[in-house]
Amino acid sequence: MHEGIFAKATNKINTGENRFTYIPAEGADILAKKLKVLITDDSKLLRRKLREELEALGCEVLEAQNGKEAVMINLQESLDGIFLDIVMPEVGGIEALQVIREVNPNLPVVMLSSAGTPQKLMTTLKMGAADFIQKPYTREQIVKAVEMIRKKVTGHEK
Repeated sequence: MHEGIFAKATNKINTGENRFTYIPAEGADILAKKLKVLITDDSKLLRRKLREELEALGCEVLEAQNGKEAVMINLQESLDGIFLDIVMPEVGGIEALQVIREVNPNLPVVMLSSAGTPQKLMTTLKMGAADFIQKPYTREQIVKAVEMIRKKVTGHEK
């Protein structure tokens, strides 16, 4: 017997009637999986704002203040994706990306930077970054990045 979940369907017209749709176990895993995402930025304000956006998109969020912390968390946690600033104290994003790639070559890493240059963009993409977002970012950019991470995690890449 397959174990799945029942997803409650909402009616456009509130009739008080509840309808449920059965989702098989393999589909239920995808829907039930909460993405575990790490935000790495030395700006507490940016981390808080990005955390709110990611949590609203159904992500479990961890935070790091610099690349050194990001590398340590990557070693300790089973992450689905990382948002990584480029310019940070101690260990910057490019250096952290290099170590993360050695340990976890398939982990989606989205680079964030307010000091973006074409050279930094090309460097991080050549190193395996999944995307590069210029700060200040838009909500649409974050939604797109989360969708990309979810597709990689679920194996539904195009």
